[in-house]
Amino acid sequence: MKISTVPPEKKLPHPDSSESYVAKSAGARITLFDLDHTLIPIDSDYEWGEFTIAQGWCEATEFKRRNAEFFAQYRAGTLDIHAYVRFATRAIREQGVTKSVAAHASFMRDVVQKIITPQAQALVQQHREAGDELVIVTATNEFVTRPIAEAFGVKELIAVELARDAQGQLTGEIKGTPSFREGKVARVEQWLAARELGWHDVHTCFYTDSLNDLALLEKVSCPVATNPDERLRAIATERGWRILDLF
Repeated sequence: MKISTVPPEKKLPHPDSSESYVAKSAGARITLFDLDHTLIPIDSDYEWGEFTIAQGWCEATEFKRRNAEFFAQYRAGTLDIHAYVRFATRAIREQGVTKSVAAHASFMRDVVQKIITPQAQALVQQHREAGDELVIVTATNEFVTRPIAEAFGVKELIAVELARDAQGQLTGEIKGTPSFREGKVARVEQWLAARELGWHDVHTCFYTDSLNDLALLEKVSCPVATNPDERLRAIATERGWRILDLF
């Protein structure tokens, strides 16, 4: 099902329109969205890196080489998230928070806002109108993704949290558990526990494109493989999960 084919006056069916969903509708309903290649058709961390090159913050040839290497490792499921975050936040740490925040506003205007699609906005709005609690769960760091979540009107963001020193400056390290692979499950569990909830107290739906998110897909009530790569598409087909080609 492609969202863009639905006339605006018609409501899309809920991703899980089964009787079991209706029976649980009196309880909490939470919809989780991956971000990169799920709600937006780019990898925001990769594109932010490219943007910093254009700003003259990085030596282009070496940065592009390493950025491409890390991206390939992510796609292959072999990424060292700690090494990547040290690399990805280096420009922010060198330029300082004030300058970086100003640059990110330009990144939002010149890159991100131009690629947010009506289909993605409609999907988020559909769940909002259904009364679901909306949460973006991403392996990209909070500096890059917070403004993107806000652009979708999603207040709850579970992202890689960046550690700071006593002066409040970024250290390049990760604070707590990174929301990456199995860490996404742990972080969602922490988010639920802070609200005195567990998995059995809620009906959860999760949209993602990535095989890296298999652990969370297996945990939720309603897994949706969204714009999936070939490997995830094959698993979703085998297990009877819904497949959504949003873009």
